[in-house]
Formats: sequence, structure tokens, C-alpha cells
Amino acid sequence: MDPITQGALGALFAQTQAKSKQLGKAIIIGGLAGMAPDLDVLIRSSTDPLLALELHRHFTHSLFFIPIGGLICSLLFYPLLGKRWHISYLQTLLWCVIGFATHALLDGCTSYGTQLLWPLSNERFSWSFISIIDPLFTLPLLFLIYLAFKKDNRYYVNIALIWMCFYLALGYLQHQRALTLGAQLAKDRGHLPIRLKAKPSFANLVVWKIIYETEGNFHIDAVKAGLFETKIWKGETLAKLDIKRDFPWLDTNSQQAKDIERFRWFSDDFLSIDPTNPLRIIDMRYSLVPNTVTALWGIELSKDAKPDEHIDYSTSHSNRKKNLSLLFSMIF
Repeated sequence: MDPITQGALGALFAQTQAKSKQLGKAIIIGGLAGMAPDLDVLIRSSTDPLLALELHRHFTHSLFFIPIGGLICSLLFYPLLGKRWHISYLQTLLWCVIGFATHALLDGCTSYGTQLLWPLSNERFSWSFISIIDPLFTLPLLFLIYLAFKKDNRYYVNIALIWMCFYLALGYLQHQRALTLGAQLAKDRGHLPIRLKAKPSFANLVVWKIIYETEGNFHIDAVKAGLFETKIWKGETLAKLDIKRDFPWLDTNSQQAKDIERFRWFSDDFLSIDPTNPLRIIDMRYSLVPNTVTALWGIELSKDAKPDEHIDYSTSHSNRKKNLSLLFSMIF
């Protein structure tokens, strides 16, 4: 999730363990601890663009790292904040551990992928209940957290917890409805999917991206899982990446070939060739308009690259205003 939502959830759960007149202090310490795991974005390399992808939502997001991360936060926040506010170290530690613990679990509810069980497993958990940014989830939480502090009343904390549970449960139900619509769409086409995924589109739980794999192809569509109507926007089909077919010139021992496999792991093997660039491999899972293959990110190879030279990683932000307008028209 975005940092604001992560901080809000860390603050909220820290407030559940705060006494009267401490709710505001719990917001600050719990909120900062809730955002702390995303400091892994600072781990990057100027020569290896995929390093940041590999290490984001990695060890700092592991469930096993929670006590360590909470401890590190407490050793920083106690002398800076807790001691000044006359909060005991144990209270500071508790808020830090609680805030830190909320981060990875919330990230797991999105579709990006989080390594919750590292180092036992490098599987990327992505339950796809909620978009990475969803104001309808975040803004009520922020408002209720503020009311709890302003009125010094944990009643608003309980309301915020209820809202959080309700919204995530709604996301789960919408996810199941989207999967059902996607499975029916594939069946109507006479397809038997090898894999079928449903992912919430940007900032809502109404319109979902459907991506399913058949023998050698990916099929992209969008479905509207509204309370009073369902709708399908048929999308596009692209061939699944085949290195021998698509890049017959590529040295399998080169760094570029190794980088493709790293990107394959990151993208859960939802890879295809960009229709506008035969040297660019795209992650099919994400696009601003859910029934299109205009991917948000990808990697680009070079025929002139040296054997030890890394690929280029790029994101796409073209036509954002137009694409957001299209998405909102689908939602409303």
C-alpha cells in the first residue's frame, strides 16, 4: 500500500494499546513504525535496475523480521520521541512492534506480491483484496484516527477497526465475484485457463482486471463487479514470452538472459512482448486501463549489450490523464 495508508494502519493499531492522553503519541510512533519497512526502497544499484525490484517487499516485509524491525524502530524513536514525551521504553517498543507488524500483512492484501515467509520461502504473497492506493479505504481511517486523538476516545479507534475489517472483507468478496466472472468469460470462449487472476484496478473495488493464461497466450479483460450490475469489457490477447522464439539471438549465459529470469520471478511469469517494441518485455499484470496491455513497467533488451551488461528497466506514465478518465468512466 501507499505510505499514508501504511502509516494510518500502524497508528490505528498502536492506538489500541494506548492509554488516555496517549492516543496522539501512539499515532506518531505507531505510524512511523508502520511506514518503516518501505525504507527498503533505498536499496538500489546504479548498474543493476532489478535489484530494487528484488529487494522491495523482501526481508523488511517478512513476518520473521517483525520483532527485529520493531526493535530497531524503538531504539530510534525512544530517545527521539518516547523519552521526551515521558513514555516508557517498553511502551515505545510495543507501539513500534505493532506498527511494524501491520505493514507486511496489509501489503499482502494487494496484488503486488510480498515475501511474507522469507527466508524460508521467496514466494510473493498477493491476495488481491485491495488496490495499492484506495482513498475510500484510507480517508475514513485517517478521519477516525484523528477523532480518537482529538476527543481522546478509543470509541473511534474501534469504529476504524470495524471499517478496516468491513472494507477488506468487501474486497475479498469482490475478488471472488471477479474470479467467477472471469472463469465464466473464459468458459464462454471455450477456454480452459491454466491460470486465472483477478486484480483490483486503480483506487476501487468495482472494476477488476482479469488475466488468464491458455496454451501460449494471455487474455486480458475487465469486469465490473457492481452491487446492482455486472459488466464485461473485452480486452486483448498476447502471446506468452518465448525466449527462443522472441529473442533467438540472445546468449543464454548473458546477464540479459539472467535478468529476464529475475523479472520472470518478480512478475509471476506473466510476461509478454510489448506490441509497440519487440525488444521490450512487459509485466502483463498491471495497466491503468484494466482491459488493455499497456503495461505500467517492463524491461528492454539490447542486441548490442555486453555479456555482463544488465537490461534496462522502465515505467510507463504516458497518457495518464486520458487513461484515468477511461478508468473512471468504467467505474461510474
